[in-house]
Amino acid sequence: MEKEAKIYIAGHSGLIGTALLSRLKAQGYVNLLVRPHAELDLLRQTDAEDFFKKEKPDYVIIAAARVGGIQANISRPAQFIYENLMIQNNIIHAAYKYGVKKLLFFGSACTYPYRSPQPMKEEYLLTGKPEPTNEQYAVAKIAGTKMCQAYNKQYGTNFITVVPTNTYGPNDNFDPEDSHVIPAMIMRFQRAKMNKHGSVTIWGSGKPRREFIFADDVADACLFLMRVYNDSEIINVSTGEDISIKDLALLVKAAVGYDGKIVFDKTKPDGIARKTLDVSRLRKLGWQAKTGLAEGIEKTYRWHLEHIGNKR
Repeated sequence: MEKEAKIYIAGHSGLIGTALLSRLKAQGYVNLLVRPHAELDLLRQTDAEDFFKKEKPDYVIIAAARVGGIQANISRPAQFIYENLMIQNNIIHAAYKYGVKKLLFFGSACTYPYRSPQPMKEEYLLTGKPEPTNEQYAVAKIAGTKMCQAYNKQYGTNFITVVPTNTYGPNDNFDPEDSHVIPAMIMRFQRAKMNKHGSVTIWGSGKPRREFIFADDVADACLFLMRVYNDSEIINVSTGEDISIKDLALLVKAAVGYDGKIVFDKTKPDGIARKTLDVSRLRKLGWQAKTGLAEGIEKTYRWHLEHIGNKR
């Protein structure tokens, strides 16, 4: 991407969007397009078309999406499928219509089959049904992936899809109902520390293994792929390393400085035993994550204290 090129980041205020914006500025990109929701409603096709017609961005990164934890997906399935379909449809079509040079769309690890072999390779997409609790979100993301591929095939566009693993970091969502694993754990341990609770309860046995990637690393990977990757096939973005929920809880506990006990409620479900992305395709291109999990959790916790924790 040329330093003077117009780059539009949809969803610039979210977890990955803020990391992308920071990285682009640090690398000397000066013509960055951002719009808050109050100024540009991406759910409205006319608004998206008017924006692209007026601004004519050269490059587009779609970090805008309706996201949330398991409870949010279960309780608001219609919202998750409608909003994600509308956002991506409007942006992808407008990008084609107004001549965007390259577009990056974020898929999701939850689009892979629920019982997929591990680690999950890119070719496993659509070889089985997604996990039932976030099916509507997964279906929307699959549709966006296929839309990018279809536009490349029919119109010769350069629209790529990256599939990040569980992402965390500064500007994460710390809402009790919508947060994902790491921010939820940070809040739980912080609350126990502040209230001097003797223990923190974690659902399940602690044995399932998951992987996590720091938002700054996702941003770095995306900018790398915007430079070197021009294939319609999806590409995984992850660290290639997983961790048990028990060991993850111990890392969060240490970062927060909580000295109580961790109790695993084995009456609660574990979910699948392992969920990890195969990252060999990305590594062959020459990219690898830099932020260790302990370091990333500490940075996320410090951000939480500065921006949220001390206000509650």
